[in-house]
Amino acid sequence: MVPGEFELSQDDFRRIAAAIHKDAGIYLPEAKATLVYARLAKRLRALGLTSFREYSDLVCGPSGAEERREMLAALTTNVTRFFRESHHFEHLKTQVLPSLLKQAVRGGRVRIWSAACSSGQEPYSIALTILSLMPDAAARDIRVLATDIDPYMIAKGRKGEYSADALTDVPAELRSKFFRPVRGHGETSWRVADELQSLVTFRQLNLIEPWPMSGTFHAIFCRNVVIYFNEATQQAIWSNFVPKLELGGALYLGHSERITGPAAASLRSVGVSTYSLKSGECP
Repeated sequence: MVPGEFELSQDDFRRIAAAIHKDAGIYLPEAKATLVYARLAKRLRALGLTSFREYSDLVCGPSGAEERREMLAALTTNVTRFFRESHHFEHLKTQVLPSLLKQAVRGGRVRIWSAACSSGQEPYSIALTILSLMPDAAARDIRVLATDIDPYMIAKGRKGEYSADALTDVPAELRSKFFRPVRGHGETSWRVADELQSLVTFRQLNLIEPWPMSGTFHAIFCRNVVIYFNEATQQAIWSNFVPKLELGGALYLGHSERITGPAAASLRSVGVSTYSLKSGECP
């Protein structure tokens, strides 16, 4: 199917695709075979395997759980940056947060969810947006939940350390207040300050499995992740978001994503790839 150092047959590809779909909901059409080969060939070399048949036997076998996690990390795309799709953060800042932060001053709770947080730039951007309006937010009942299926990304997010280049889109005032230099290995990196880090809680979560959170959220960011799912899985996730969203809250999607299926009856567009519950819809 794909020529190269290791033979990847159609049957091997289908077994690998079925495994990652079962584990993570990710849909891999045969057009992705070259990408699968390129990303997993490194795993074959690391494991000392000689063929994708051996690899598919491993990940589909009873002792393959650990390698399935490695496979997931290799096949998922973690493209992210601070304040990516800046219009969402402007909407959050001007349309969602002002009333919520007034409630927080009076003792109210504020909860925001970054549902595919990658290495942390998105939830920290949310927290920075909050801090730009309320510098003492860490002393209030305000929290950002950051979840991702990839444990390696969760670990990076918790560490909160980024290169200087990664901070290019962070406003200078926020960068100076909420990041601290970390010197070593010949270059300077930057670590999130305690007051920024304390607003964000990182947890591993698979979106196609039951969600453990019992409460609702005033804003949910789920951007550029369901594009990797088939239509049925996308619609199921949209529907699951509806009861998790507070009335008046916002659901932010990736630039190419749109609400379809049953959830469309409960959500209305309020901006570019931004949705809110229709009036009268309660969680």
